[in-house]
Amino acid sequence: MRIIIAGAGDVGYHLAKLLAYEEQDIILIDRDGSTLKQAANTLDVGTIKGNSTSYRILDEADISNADLLIAVTSSEETNLTTAIIGKHLGAKKTVARIQNVEYLLNKEKLDLKELGIDEIISPESLAAKEIKRLLKGIALTDTFDFDEGKLSLIGIQVDDNSPIAGKSLIETAHLNPDFNFVTVAILRNNETIIPRGDTQFEPEDHVYFITQPDGTDRVLALSGKEKQEIKNIMILGGSKVGYHAAKRLSRKFKVKLVELEKDKCFELADQLKNVMIINGDARDVELLEEEGISEMDAFIAVTGNSETNIISCLVAKNRNVKKTISLVENIDYIHLSQNIGVDTMINKKLIAANFIFRYIRQGDVVNLTTIHGVDAEILEFIVKAGSKITENMVRDLEFPKGAVIGGVIRNGVGYTAMGDFQFRPKDRAVVLCRPHCIHAVESYFM
Repeated sequence: MRIIIAGAGDVGYHLAKLLAYEEQDIILIDRDGSTLKQAANTLDVGTIKGNSTSYRILDEADISNADLLIAVTSSEETNLTTAIIGKHLGAKKTVARIQNVEYLLNKEKLDLKELGIDEIISPESLAAKEIKRLLKGIALTDTFDFDEGKLSLIGIQVDDNSPIAGKSLIETAHLNPDFNFVTVAILRNNETIIPRGDTQFEPEDHVYFITQPDGTDRVLALSGKEKQEIKNIMILGGSKVGYHAAKRLSRKFKVKLVELEKDKCFELADQLKNVMIINGDARDVELLEEEGISEMDAFIAVTGNSETNIISCLVAKNRNVKKTISLVENIDYIHLSQNIGVDTMINKKLIAANFIFRYIRQGDVVNLTTIHGVDAEILEFIVKAGSKITENMVRDLEFPKGAVIGGVIRNGVGYTAMGDFQFRPKDRAVVLCRPHCIHAVESYFM
């Protein structure tokens, strides 16, 4: 695919980096020559210096043959204009990064596709949505629903007292008599393992499953932990992520938000009527204790400083807060979360990249997500008539070893796909796969 990215900032550079690994034909446009030089020196991409709203620049980038145009500069107006002009000059798909969420809330009224904008994204809003998703269960390290929960991806940590600790998949098969969940990945010491029958579960493993609706409680039992509900949440930082997270979460939970800047506190108090706004320093442990941090079920740190976020989450964990989430700018930090005590670390760039990735996947991909820290993607495909996946039962498909079929949604019902299962057209298949075999997996659904 020929992909043009306008904007070589954090989001644009990271997207270019991920897409370059996939051997896509990438052109990066930016006004800053030094930023482009750094990108050219570190990535296998073409670069063009200039304004992405310029006809000459887009023509130089061969916009008429572009499969995808992604506009992620720091200027919302530039992104929208670039997408509109690019579409009219022949780009097949256009994506624009925005800051004003009014565009998201009024997509249908504005009819952006008619203008030439196929998709708009707000990394901050996507991060807030991710936070809400991660708070679905305290005992779960990760959770993601397919087709409104007809199948779910969930993660648990194996403890010493877990029924599966020290045993292999084959030895624990009796714990899944109804076949309502499938083990799809294990994260162990920052290494991603695609499990086979003889793979053993070890204490401290983070294990991920695809489950039917009735399989979640059974998986929780395997972790040796009880299902607990979230009621009280504290958010650190009144950033855009903090604002969007508080707005989403306050519809269901009691939320307190701590922000350092007094003027911003007044602004947030006007905008978030159901949220208690507290003016104070996120690094002040006494303040957090006064505001009842030990009574919180979840603690979310989304200030502009990654180290502050991580340390404050550790303070919360030390005060027996059950679930902690930290926003970090450095992607390398994400792998640390499993080791240092923070339940989950999230990164806006990664979340935005995952959202955009569905546009470069071949086959009918309707959903795509990643597991924090795990070197794999989970994709939901619509099965086409005549595709390779329909030719044999699962056990006879010779499916890539770096991938596992987690389940299928057929006629609105979720099932786990065992060896004797055979796919039909219009099924929705959920597959986990390592990066090196993604194209091989895609070939089964084309």
